[in-house]
Amino acid sequence: AEDVEESPGALWTQGLLDRTLVSPGEVPDLVRIGVALDPAVTSGETADEMGILAGGISVTGHGYTLKDVSLKGTPEACARAAIFVYDALQADIMIGEVNNGGERIGTTNRLVAQDMYEKGERTSATVNYKMVHASRGKQTRAEPVAALFQVERCHHVGLFPALEAQQTGWVPGMKSPDRMDAEVWLWTELLLTDPPPAP
Repeated sequence: AEDVEESPGALWTQGLLDRTLVSPGEVPDLVRIGVALDPAVTSGETADEMGILAGGISVTGHGYTLKDVSLKGTPEACARAAIFVYDALQADIMIGEVNNGGERIGTTNRLVAQDMYEKGERTSATVNYKMVHASRGKQTRAEPVAALFQVERCHHVGLFPALEAQQTGWVPGMKSPDRMDAEVWLWTELLLTDPPPAP
């Protein structure tokens, strides 16, 4: 594992992430795949990255983080990156936080998806996009997801150094970072909001 600086009180530790780590060969068939976005408010040089995380769930209700394609860029560039991974993984849903530009990003995604379709870059003109509303605080959203890791129901497929640094460095009360927030939205949607049926 990468050496990362852990913050006392963080919901994730490097030991926890190492314990739940799996290799690509250990990932079972996935029954639902999602791409979650944590939109940056602006796209200038000082802007945050847009968190773009993809993962899927197994029939037994385990979640597997597959891709982190977060980047700093224009809304169009970020939408293209998100749609590319959505198509590559044959995802079922894309999720974006409406409180932080999700409505705008949804519109951009629709326009970029249509443009990519017209250029022959994808086989569909649409993306199944869902806006999610942060009615609760970030700590309240993050704690149930961290608990899924604690009971070893969520796994990173390989190493995600930038994401893991955010997780192990974030303490409730701090501003929530982009990659971590996107992963929280991913598992909130796939495992906590719409859980898979019991095997």
